[in-house]
Amino acid sequence: MKYPRSKQLILRRTLPELEKSLIRVCLGLFDGSIYRYNAAKHTGTFSNGSIIDFGYCDRENDVYKYQSAEYDIIRFDELTHFTEDMYIYLMSRLRGTNSYPKQIKSSTNPGGVGHSWVKERFIDRCCNGIFSDENGTRQFIPAKVSDNSFLMKNDKGYINRLNRLGEKDRRALLYGDWDIFDGQYFSEFRRSIHVVRPFSIPKHWKRYFTMDYGLDMFAGYFIAVDTQGKAYVYREIYKPNLIISAAAKEIIAAGEKDISVYYAPPDLYSRRQDTGKSVAEIFAEHGILLAKSENSRVQGWYNLKEWLTPYKDEVGNITANMVIFENCTNLIRTLPALTFDRTNPNDVAVHPHEITHAPDAIRYFVSGRPSPALPRTAEDEENSYDRQIEHFIDY
Repeated sequence: MKYPRSKQLILRRTLPELEKSLIRVCLGLFDGSIYRYNAAKHTGTFSNGSIIDFGYCDRENDVYKYQSAEYDIIRFDELTHFTEDMYIYLMSRLRGTNSYPKQIKSSTNPGGVGHSWVKERFIDRCCNGIFSDENGTRQFIPAKVSDNSFLMKNDKGYINRLNRLGEKDRRALLYGDWDIFDGQYFSEFRRSIHVVRPFSIPKHWKRYFTMDYGLDMFAGYFIAVDTQGKAYVYREIYKPNLIISAAAKEIIAAGEKDISVYYAPPDLYSRRQDTGKSVAEIFAEHGILLAKSENSRVQGWYNLKEWLTPYKDEVGNITANMVIFENCTNLIRTLPALTFDRTNPNDVAVHPHEITHAPDAIRYFVSGRPSPALPRTAEDEENSYDRQIEHFIDY
């Protein structure tokens, strides 16, 4: 009503879904004096000339029904029911010569055929709520069932019904958890448990570096282990197209000191035909001595599952033996995205290859059997107290 003669498109995957949901909702929402619905054309018309087309894309090529159309607003209901190709094509129908704002608005639950691409496009990219680049701005607005005040007031038994669902459906529909899906290898992963805000790593904690090196991607992680053996993945290097010397310089440039062990897979010790040197030798020439980690894939993944399994600590909080600082965005994105290998359900699928680099690096760390930090001595505590006094006086 604010924009006369504006054109909007609302989409569901099938026509019956439209008729049972959005079409009925609009008939009940808009007063008959300003809104009329044409069932033959599946179009709602407002008194100021604005329209809503109710559309659907049951098959991939259904998007071409909108080839000549143009809209000011396009809305997808249950976005994960659509494929990424459908979404990208229909984005091109967002156009027009008027000055009205052009927007795509979507709502959805986790799960469905489009779960992975929707998660990558909105949840992973919009880690602070908003993501902007040269193509525009995206915003992710999380909402749980408890945020729906109307539903909570009028259907108080709904949450009880959701609690009766299996774990996967319950985590998706009750908690809006995007880190679980059919075929997921690390179903233990929960963002609320395994992702933490960065903090200053205590000086006496033991520090490690682990990596997966290839020209397509260099994935490296700095990890601190406390006196109880709990690991904190606190810093990430994730860059493609780095030759070996450049990768070594990236590690040095991070400025991390007192690294106890640099873990790497066995294949980095094979001599290269072009230089006669192994990757490990070239790293050593730059002052980084690599330790060969075990490369048993299945056992390594089993070990990582143990590290990620949630448990209650001594004060009753749910945690795990490995947590990740939220600045390690690629590890957070790829670890829960790993799926079972179809030919070996004990292993992780190697495709898509892009999502395997960061988890492989972490697998080499746990396979290296890192040891915990030593407890702080009385001298450490005294020195720490003296530093606090000095800092206070200086301030």
